[in-house]
Parts: sequence; structure tokens; C-alpha cells
Amino acid sequence: MSHRELDKSFPPICMSGRSRPSLRRTHHRRSQMLAFNRIPPASAVIRLLLFAAAVGFPCAVIYHAASPKIPLIFSPPSGSPPVGQDPTVRLAPEPPEVDESDSDSEEVKLERVLRGAAMEDKTVILTTLNAAWASPNSMIDLFLESFLIGNGTRNLLDHLVIVALDEKAYARCLSMHPHCLALKTEGVDFEGEKFFMTPGYLKMMWRRIDFLRIVLEMGYNFIFTDSDIMWFRNPLPYFYPDGDFQIACDKFLGSPVDLQNLPNGGFNYVKSNNRTIEFYKFWYSSRERHPGSHDQDVLNRIKYDPYIGEIGVQLRFLSTAYFGGFCEPSRDLNKVCTMHANCCLGLESKLHDLRIMLDDWRNYMSLPPSVKKSHPPPWRVPQNCSIGSLQQH
Repeated sequence: MSHRELDKSFPPICMSGRSRPSLRRTHHRRSQMLAFNRIPPASAVIRLLLFAAAVGFPCAVIYHAASPKIPLIFSPPSGSPPVGQDPTVRLAPEPPEVDESDSDSEEVKLERVLRGAAMEDKTVILTTLNAAWASPNSMIDLFLESFLIGNGTRNLLDHLVIVALDEKAYARCLSMHPHCLALKTEGVDFEGEKFFMTPGYLKMMWRRIDFLRIVLEMGYNFIFTDSDIMWFRNPLPYFYPDGDFQIACDKFLGSPVDLQNLPNGGFNYVKSNNRTIEFYKFWYSSRERHPGSHDQDVLNRIKYDPYIGEIGVQLRFLSTAYFGGFCEPSRDLNKVCTMHANCCLGLESKLHDLRIMLDDWRNYMSLPPSVKKSHPPPWRVPQNCSIGSLQQH
């Protein structure tokens, strides 16, 4: 092989903006190449491969550095100067893909659903549903309709996860909403209507508290809402920025930090952090010290417990002016965010009054802006859900 032919058999050296090599260095390199003629053929091939690898690798690194499709991480090895002084460049590995199709892990399924529904700050809206409230023209239909006719609430449906407590509720969810999760509890039937304070009702309420703790542990903030709560405005701007755990009230006394407020567990906004995770663990474990009580009654007891102060969780109670219900309605339709069918017994009574409530809201939304602002109409509810009827039971 001639000098010229041997020189053509090697790839061009990647210069990366450097000046061309001197004539002496070029002559030296060609002398090295010529020396291959005196080496047995097998050894020459090996030398050729080694030389190509030594020259080609810097070119590959520079090529990848110029490519926008493959990110680079500048990560100095342990004990080396800080990034920017003498970094080592390495290609970033692709994030591992979870093979969810072959996995039966409930945590994997939960993560997939939460990730698909989460806002940019990892906040999701959660509600639970059983078969009794999932039948056609029942509670879940009114709940979703409120998002559609509310003021700026339609897009919030993209972040709503319906947690189905039984197979019928899960099937109904899949037929009407993109984010559905089946939450199974072995040995418990949640399909029928669960009347207030019955054993089935208590199991359903405490299952919910334990589930919400898991959501927090996975790093997600949440707004939990009962599905008998109608959404009329986006509540996010009305939450307190310094509150870890924020909850609606059956009766609000005027201050968001007054422990005498009577909270209602049907609507709360909770940030994921160590304080709220420990708070939910404490809340759930406290059911054993108060047997036969539901989650809301236990909350009313533990809110005074010194351990809450030790945890450091910041509790905030939400004003009924924005987060009302039949117990204490939001009087001003220009302010209301949500309305809850609380202080009401029986599914039929709730449905009756909620349908009237949605009609009242449609009437309000149809008014001219000047009339809305100056003379908003009053609610015509509660009717069947009056507190008087509740006190008779």
C-alpha cells in the first residue's frame, strides 16, 4: 500500500475549531502509517482499529454535543471542582420506562392515573364514587354538569380523577370520563347507598382517609371533593397560600384559624409535605381511640390535640362565603365557588335540591353582567334538605 493510499484509509481527524496540524506533525503521522507495512497483516488490522477508535471517539462526543435531540448533563466526578470549572460531559440516560401492561401493582396504576390528570404543580382533583351515586341521571351526572356550566370550571375536568369504590361505579366512570381509578377493598361491598353513620358508611369514610394519605406520600397535592358538591368557580385562587390543610365548614365563625369552626371533610385542599402526611397518619390511627365515629367527628377532636402543634401542620378553615352548603349557604352568587348538599339525609332529597341549585345557577349566568353584579338572585334551596328535616332524625 502506497503512502497516498494508506492515508486515504483513515477517517479525517475531527478538528473542533482547532488549527491544522503542522507539517512536521503530519510527516510524523505518515511515517507511523508507513510503518504498518512492516507489521504482519493481523496486527496491522488491530492497530488500524485502535487508531480509528482513538480518533473517532472525540468526534462522536462533539457531534452529540451539537445535537439538540440528546441532552447533556455536566456532572463532575466526586471530589472534582464545581460544575463549570472542569466538567465531565456524559450523555443523559433516558428515563426508565415502567412496563405497566404486565404489572399488577396498584401503586403503578395509581401513579399512571394521577400523572395523567395532574396540573403542572402536581395538584389533582379527587372524588369518590360508588354504584348508588353512579347510576344514570344520578349524582355523578349533576356533579360533572356543574363543571360544564360553572364560571371557568370546564377545564378543571382535565384534572379530575374519579375514584370508583366498586365495579359498577368504575364501569360508569369509564363510559363518561377519561381519568378513572378502581379502588378495591377486600371483603367490603360499597355498591349500595351508604346511610349516614351505618357500618358501611364508616368503612367507606375511613377507606377514603387512608387512600388520601397514599396520594400525599406519592408527592401529589389534591383537592378532595364529595360528588354532591357543585363546582361554580375555580377554587384555587381562594385558598390560603400558607395553609397545609384547608377544609370547608358546616359552620364558619369568621376566622380561618379558629379551631371552633365546624369543618366538613367533604371538601379540602391539601399540599403534599411531611407535615400533612404525618397528619393523615395521625387522623387515620385516631379512629381506634374513637370507635364508631366517622372521620369528621374524629377531626373535630384531634384538631385540639397537642400533637398537631408538634407536627407543625398549618390548618385553615374555608369561609362559607365561597365554599358553602345547605348547612350554611354561600349567599352571594358573585362569590360562590362550591355548594355542598350537606345537612341532608337521603339520595333523593339531595338530587331534588341539587337540580334546583343548578337551575338557579343557569338563571344567574343568563343575566346581563350589570344585573349579576348589582342584583344577583338568591338560591331557592335548601328545600328537601332543610336543617329542620335533618333535626327530626
